[in-house]
Amino acid sequence: MNEEIEQLLKNLRLSRIHEILDSEVSRAEKHDSTYETFLVRLLRAQYHRKQETALEWRIKRARLPYDWTLESFPYRRQKAVKKRQINTFASLDFVTKAENIVFIGSTGVGKTGLATGILLKALQNGYRALFIKAQDLFDEMYASLADRSTRKLLNRLTRIDVLCIDEMGYLTIRPEQANIFFKLMEERYTIKPTLITTNLDYDEWHEFLGNRSMVEALLSRLRHRCHTVKIDGPSLRDPQG
Repeated sequence: MNEEIEQLLKNLRLSRIHEILDSEVSRAEKHDSTYETFLVRLLRAQYHRKQETALEWRIKRARLPYDWTLESFPYRRQKAVKKRQINTFASLDFVTKAENIVFIGSTGVGKTGLATGILLKALQNGYRALFIKAQDLFDEMYASLADRSTRKLLNRLTRIDVLCIDEMGYLTIRPEQANIFFKLMEERYTIKPTLITTNLDYDEWHEFLGNRSMVEALLSRLRHRCHTVKIDGPSLRDPQG
C-alpha cells in the first residue's frame, strides 16, 4: 500500500479497507478478479464493520446488564416459559405493532433474562433500546422535577424504540413520580412498545403507585396491546446439584 492510499483511507476513516487492502489486492491478482469484484469485496467489508460498530454503540447505549441471549435461556429448567412464545417475540412483530410485554413472576425465575434477550434481538435488528431498573427510572423522574427537565426526560424516553423497565415492585413512590410515569406510558401508548418485569400482579399495582383512578387508566393503556407472561416456576438461582 503506497503512502497516499494509506493516508486517504485514514482521512476517510475506512479502517476496515485499510486493514485488508494488501491481502485483497493479492487475492484479486491471484484469481484475476475484475475491478468490480475487487471493489465490492472492499466495500462489503467496510459496510460490515460499520454495522458491527453501530451495533456495539447501540448495545452500550442500551445499558444491558448481562450478556444473556434467548438462545442460552435454560428452557428445560424453567418449564413455565414457553419457548415458542418467546421465539414469537424474537421475530419483533411486537415492535412494529407497538405491543407491550409484561413478565410477572417471583425473584429469579428468568424475567430479566428474557427481557434482556428480547432487547438484544431488537438492537441486532437496528432498533434503539434502553434497559433501566424501575428504581433508577423513578429516581430520574424525581430529579427532573428539581431542575425542571421532566419534559426533556419524557421526550428522550418516548423516542426509544423498545424500552425495558426492570423490577417494578414495592418501591417508595411519590405522587409526582407516579404522575410522570403515567405520562410516559401515555405518550408511548400505541406508538412504542414497553417491556416490564415485575413480581406484582396487576391488581397489586395500586399499592405502590397509589391513586387508584390513575392506575386504572395506566393499566388500561398498558394492557390494551400487551402480552402478559406469568412465570410460575422455580428460581434459576437455586444451587444445582
